[in-house]
Amino acid sequence: MKITKVAVIGAGLMGHGIAQVSAQVAGYEVYLKDIKQEFLDKGMGRIKWSLGKLVEKEKISQGDADTVLSRIHPTLDMKEAVGEADLVVEAAPEKLQLKKTLFEAFDEFTPYHAILASNTSSISITEIAKATKRPDKVVGMHFFNPVQIMKLVEIVKGEKTSDETVEVITKVSQQMRKETVLCKRDRPGFIVNRILVPALLDAIRLVEEDVASIEDIDKAIRLGLNWPMGPITLADYVGLDTALNITRVFQEGLDKHRYDPPALLEKMVKEGKLGRKTKQGFLDWSR
Repeated sequence: MKITKVAVIGAGLMGHGIAQVSAQVAGYEVYLKDIKQEFLDKGMGRIKWSLGKLVEKEKISQGDADTVLSRIHPTLDMKEAVGEADLVVEAAPEKLQLKKTLFEAFDEFTPYHAILASNTSSISITEIAKATKRPDKVVGMHFFNPVQIMKLVEIVKGEKTSDETVEVITKVSQQMRKETVLCKRDRPGFIVNRILVPALLDAIRLVEEDVASIEDIDKAIRLGLNWPMGPITLADYVGLDTALNITRVFQEGLDKHRYDPPALLEKMVKEGKLGRKTKQGFLDWSR
């Protein structure tokens, strides 16, 4: 199966990066859809900024940047976005019912050959696929932030995802110059977040219990475990609401008590201090 047109649903933190890589690296025609014009404008602004940085560093020419932008078509209309898509990549918030509603629409409006992928970092692909009449063509395609830089795509096979679908997504990922891993059983958190999120929760508990300063917690893990950034900085970067949503999925699908979120995390999310995307989290991102 040849992929030429890709629809990315959600222009936010992950979606704009998926759209850029799809257009810039893989050379696909991309339709980028969101629910409000301001979200689309912000997503396109991030893409233009990213391309501008590449031009500034002389990694691409201005003509190359203009060509990439010409391949990305922002839209508010679902049918326009997915109507001719060979691949749809959903990058909406981590809420099962929202994703199921979106996949119902994809199933209605896309050609039957189209593959329907979710960028979910924790939610069951099998459950999402139940919203469609083509569960064999539903798959997890989990990118990492920032998409333009991070090399990994975590491919997640639902109970009914076909081997052919996995093969196509593997080739698409390679076309985007990504490395892939296959999560062959659809379990909450898949591979990376099953390991990462408990570590982030414990780092937040260290802050909550005043065991050490944020700076020292981050420094300890950066220098002691050779992480590129500390766990508190990473939690802010991922988004504290995203971390909390993943924790809720773990509670429902794995163990309610083992993945009980720190009260401090719940408090910060309630206050709207979500990390980098709101300019305030454990760290000040306003500068």
